[in-house]
Amino acid sequence: MSLNDSFFEKVQKKTNVDKNTIYTLAEKLNNGNMKNEDTIREIIDTLSKMTGKKVSKETSDKIVSKIKNDEVPKGIDKFF
Repeated sequence: MSLNDSFFEKVQKKTNVDKNTIYTLAEKLNNGNMKNEDTIREIIDTLSKMTGKKVSKETSDKIVSKIKNDEVPKGIDKFF
């Protein structure tokens, strides 16, 4: 078992999210057109399922709008 496998096993144990789901999400984020509403909604749905948190249509619409209009802070320091 490699270090990566060990890491992903720990993540899966704590979050119930498997390695393939993480890779799929990372691929969508890297390759996806973040101005495409369908791509953004797919990522929101994936994250919702991963975290077990339901995202309302209203919240999803707000997230999509913010991303499409480039209103998301570029650095973590801008969030606070």
